[in-house]
Amino acid sequence: MKKRSLPSLSLTTSRFLFYYGTVLFFSFFLYASVECRAADVSQPSAAAQDAETAKPSQAKPFNYIITNRPDPFLPFITDKTTDQETEDPDEIIDKDEPLTGMQRFEPAQLNLVALMETGNYKFAMVQDSTGRGYVLTEGTKIGRRGTVKAIAPNKVLIEELAETRGGKKILSYIDMVLKKEGEK
Repeated sequence: MKKRSLPSLSLTTSRFLFYYGTVLFFSFFLYASVECRAADVSQPSAAAQDAETAKPSQAKPFNYIITNRPDPFLPFITDKTTDQETEDPDEIIDKDEPLTGMQRFEPAQLNLVALMETGNYKFAMVQDSTGRGYVLTEGTKIGRRGTVKAIAPNKVLIEELAETRGGKKILSYIDMVLKKEGEK
């Protein structure tokens, strides 16, 4: 009679059988522990029975005393600019918008060097402290709050509109006068 050998299993098949057997083994213990817990829940404990029989008048209500304690809903770190008590309503506030072009220069930082007029268009040329030149037209934003309102034959009129913390609007005008050669 011939001896028959068992066929060898591949590595993936043997791993599958190992994992499958492990899951079955642990699921049996999990099922058994759930059954034990279900039996324990059906019978109330002595502490639960005492709590049911206690009168509501015997339980003390909870009172939170806030005196000499910080408010738990306030942030631990506060910014000084957000404190309402220290804010001055007449303080001028600046908007947090990025400054572009001529907004990077305040009018006092620029010197008016030339005025030009072609038909209906008026131009003004200004220089910064490094000698770099810029062109201004009516409506050009200059500085944080300024706008070029008018270009006259010998000066540029800049209107600055500032707003205070209290909501009050302050309007001021700045003249950039064209100086003749030799004037300072």
